[in-house]
Amino acid sequence: MDDERIIELYWQRNENAISETKAKYGKYCYSIAYNILKNNEDAEECENDTYLEVWKTIPPQKPKILSAYLGTITRRKSIDKWRKKTAEKRGGEVQLSLDELENYLSDDKGICDEFIAEEMAKKIAEFLRTLPEKECNVFLRRYWYFDSITEICNRYGYGQSKVKMMLKRTREKLFSYLEKEGMLI
Repeated sequence: MDDERIIELYWQRNENAISETKAKYGKYCYSIAYNILKNNEDAEECENDTYLEVWKTIPPQKPKILSAYLGTITRRKSIDKWRKKTAEKRGGEVQLSLDELENYLSDDKGICDEFIAEEMAKKIAEFLRTLPEKECNVFLRRYWYFDSITEICNRYGYGQSKVKMMLKRTREKLFSYLEKEGMLI
């Protein structure tokens, strides 16, 4: 079933919307959750929480790209769950990924309220559209999907030093771009 029809089912409050969403995007949502949580049960729980959240938010929301909407919700729910589970013990790829970006995008640089965070997200999306496809894909694999450096190397056939350098340079470009756009104080 196409996305427009699935969204229409949500607007009609038809419970088949959830089963159609799961059929089309279940593996996608699960993989996002699993990459963050590294636990089958937690990933399944976040996937199911995503469907509930979508049910609650459509309507009034009418996402233009259903996969992006689902991915964003799954990612947020998974990171929230990960934070709760690791409040005392930090570690893993998620923490490493977040630490890598923290120096560039931390709260003390001016991201302090929802409006600014929303504007920041728009600027980051604009920045990503300026990148060559491979550079953008590597950046997204690391900071959206929380893939390890090894997983990125295997996916694209690059060496670890190339991936690390590519990520470092992209973070630096992002920082410069956000400074020029007036997003960082």
